[in-house]
Amino acid sequence: MQTITETAENTQLFDYDHWNSQLPTLSKDYQGASPYPHIVLENFLNPDVLTTCSQEFDKLNEEDGWINYVHYNENKAGLNKLDLLPATIKRTINELNSPEFLAFLSELTGIKGLMKDDLLEGGGIHQSKRGGYLNIHADFTVHPHHRHWQRRVNVLVYLNPDWVEEWGGKLELWDTQMKACEKKVLPVFNRCVIFNTDADSYHGHPEPTTCPEDRHRRSIALYYYTEEAQPFRRATHYMVRPGEEKKKFMVKLDNTMVAVYTEIKGMLGSNDKVVSKILRFFSGKKKK
Repeated sequence: MQTITETAENTQLFDYDHWNSQLPTLSKDYQGASPYPHIVLENFLNPDVLTTCSQEFDKLNEEDGWINYVHYNENKAGLNKLDLLPATIKRTINELNSPEFLAFLSELTGIKGLMKDDLLEGGGIHQSKRGGYLNIHADFTVHPHHRHWQRRVNVLVYLNPDWVEEWGGKLELWDTQMKACEKKVLPVFNRCVIFNTDADSYHGHPEPTTCPEDRHRRSIALYYYTEEAQPFRRATHYMVRPGEEKKKFMVKLDNTMVAVYTEIKGMLGSNDKVVSKILRFFSGKKKK
């Protein structure tokens, strides 16, 4: 009798026939979306495979290579070492980095020449405990270890069975002038959000989650690039929402620290564990 993991290994993960047949409509919706190109897709992957991914998440512990991003602008953890990821999560990431999926993604977004990132820089898997948050920001624009790789697209797949609205954790998409939130997306199981990562693609989940202590906000996060002769270079840039003027100094200080670290990381190949400790020290945040 097959185990759940063995069953997942023998099951189609992404239904290319189903999604490719909808591309003419999906690509029009994506490229015409506001506040910037994006789309929210339901039942994105095979649910049995994603259930196995959720179960593998449960078996991971804090000694399995997690990086704790705990500073003024965020409180979450990430694991981006492919060789440390459980089998089905690794298989899922490999599928979403496959030539077939890249072709689907290029057609959807209208961006040709999209490339995967085997280093999973800043991506991989993420989780936030109760009280976790990620302030509104625009992502870093150039891969720190590939100076001509312009970041173009994010793919987020949520792994949160029975997540309820009262727990929060909604992904917010803000207009490019940072005047208003135009869309909120609850991170429910097997929901996928795909969006362009331009210099003004502001997003995040700034409200701390209120989920029970034994629940987490979890996702697979993958980022895609194109090779450019002269890419626009900027580190992750956090923003202050209207009415949060009192936070402006700390947000600006944190941005400066992130920018300095990003430059050092590109030159020396520093580990993300280092920056998480430095930023936590300067922001006065404690690991939870």
